[in-house]
Amino acid sequence: MTDADPGAGPGAGPGVRPGPRPLRPEPALGAAAQLALLLLLGTVTGLGPAGWLTGLVFTVALWGVLTRALFRSWPGPAPFGPANAVTLARATLVGGVTALVADLCTSRPPGPALAALITVALVLDAVDGRVARRTGTATPFGARFDMEVDAFLILVLSVQVALSAGGWVLAIGAMRYVFVAAARVLPWLDGPLPPSTARKAVAAVQGVVLLVAGTGVLPAAPARVAVAVALALLVWSFARDVRWLWRVRPSEGDRASGEGRASGGSRRAAGGVGRPVMRASSGAAGRRRG
Repeated sequence: MTDADPGAGPGAGPGVRPGPRPLRPEPALGAAAQLALLLLLGTVTGLGPAGWLTGLVFTVALWGVLTRALFRSWPGPAPFGPANAVTLARATLVGGVTALVADLCTSRPPGPALAALITVALVLDAVDGRVARRTGTATPFGARFDMEVDAFLILVLSVQVALSAGGWVLAIGAMRYVFVAAARVLPWLDGPLPPSTARKAVAAVQGVVLLVAGTGVLPAAPARVAVAVALALLVWSFARDVRWLWRVRPSEGDRASGEGRASGGSRRAAGGVGRPVMRASSGAAGRRRG
C-alpha cells in the first residue's frame, strides 16, 4: 500500500496525499429518517421513555457504524445504489422495531404498529438482493450491510418473544454473534461457505416464526413449539456449517505458507480499500456466517 490517503481518487499515484475523503450523506439521511419514524411512532403509539431512549441510541449507533463502514470501504464518487437504499430503509424500520420492543419491557402491550414494522422489514429482506442483481449494483459492502441488518432484527425479535416465552428464545438471536466471537478465537470458522438453499430457508423461518409468536397469532403453547422447532433448525444449520468448515480448514503447513504470502501481499490487499467493486449477490451474504 502506498502512502496515499484512503480517499485517493483513481488518478492519485504513489506518495500523493490528496485532501480527506468527504463524508457521504447517506448516514445522515438514514438518521433523519429514523428520527422521523420515532416521531411518528411517538404520535401514533405514545412511545414511552424506554422506547425513545433506545430509538435514539440506535439512531446514533447506525449513523456512526454506517459512516465508518462507508469511509473504509466505499469509493467517494460511486453512487450508493438502490439496493443499499432499500437496506437502509430496512435498518430504519428495525430501529423502530427496537424502540417498540424496548417499550414492551415496561409492560406496554404490543400494538399493530410493531407487527406492521416487522412485516415490512421482513418483506423488504427479499427485495434488496433482487434489486442489486437486476441493477448490477451488487457489492461486498451491500451484502454485509444486509446481513448485519438481518441479524440485528432477529436478535430484537428474539428479545420480544423471550419476554413471554422465556430466556431460552434469546439463543436464536445470539447464535450468530456467538459464532462471530468464536471465529476470532478459531479463525477457520471465518472461512467462506458454499451456497446453500437450506441455510437461506432456515434463516427466513426464524423471522417468520418469531413474528407469529410475538404477535400472538398462535396460542402460547403452539407458539413455543414453533419457536423451539425454529431454534432446532438453526442449531442444525450452524452445526452443519461448522462441520463443513472444520473439514476444509487449512492445515498447519497451509497456514504457514499463507502467513508468508500475507506478509508480502497484505500491503497490496490493503491498497484495495476504497476501490470500486461489484456488489456481491445476495447469496454471498449467506456464504459466510460472520
